[in-house]
Amino acid sequence: MSRIDRAFARAKGERRAALITYVCAGDPTLDATAKIVPLLEEAGADLIELGIPFSDPIADGPTIQAASQRALASGTTAAKVLDLVQSLRQAGVHAPLLLMTYLNPILSFGLDRFCDRAADAGVDGLLVPDLPFDEEGPVSAATKRRQLALVLFAGPTTRPERLARIGHATDGFLYFLSLTGVTGSRAALPEELPAQLAAARAASRAPVAVGFGISTPDQARALGAHVDGIVVGSALVSALHQGNGNPALAIKLVEQLAAALRPQPG
Repeated sequence: MSRIDRAFARAKGERRAALITYVCAGDPTLDATAKIVPLLEEAGADLIELGIPFSDPIADGPTIQAASQRALASGTTAAKVLDLVQSLRQAGVHAPLLLMTYLNPILSFGLDRFCDRAADAGVDGLLVPDLPFDEEGPVSAATKRRQLALVLFAGPTTRPERLARIGHATDGFLYFLSLTGVTGSRAALPEELPAQLAAARAASRAPVAVGFGISTPDQARALGAHVDGIVVGSALVSALHQGNGNPALAIKLVEQLAAALRPQPG
């Protein structure tokens, strides 16, 4: 089993959804990211997404866009993020590490070279939100050669027949978008989301994780029974930025999210 498979299996065995956290690598510096990732693992993150900053992050809302700009200003590059992953593995981080990136940085790096470097560094999978389904063939082939999971996306507007095809093709897990639009914390999530998640789980051969808009322990708890994984990004990025170098606020949020996903007494 891969690290991703083991993480979801462990969460399932504990009768809870897996907690997937996102941070933008290099925000505010790569040294800061190197310090926060082990703390996220200790606080209860089952899987960790590392964003590679990009100048045109079309799927991201203002919070992660700003984080990308800070990371780029600090000199963060795709190559440096891959070096970071390698150093995290050498430091003893065991959680699955996935790279959230856009197609442009991968192609600029060179598809095969990027996948080679990622696998050698200890990356477990890739999420590429601007990679259209039906056009993922070359990327999928390159990731499969290096045993990297290519996580595919679906959402509220995905037609049933297309959802079934995406659910069959995805690796690691299926990332289901809770709503249309970009990333960012939301005060409330759509009422129809549980039914949509049930349809996604029925269509997918892999676990299903839901992201976009989830920001509070109460939201995580409410969705935890309907899905295999909960993704929290913007709220965590915001907490890290508010901490101004002190990760305490972000770690507290992850601890609260992890606690909310555990089975409740009685």
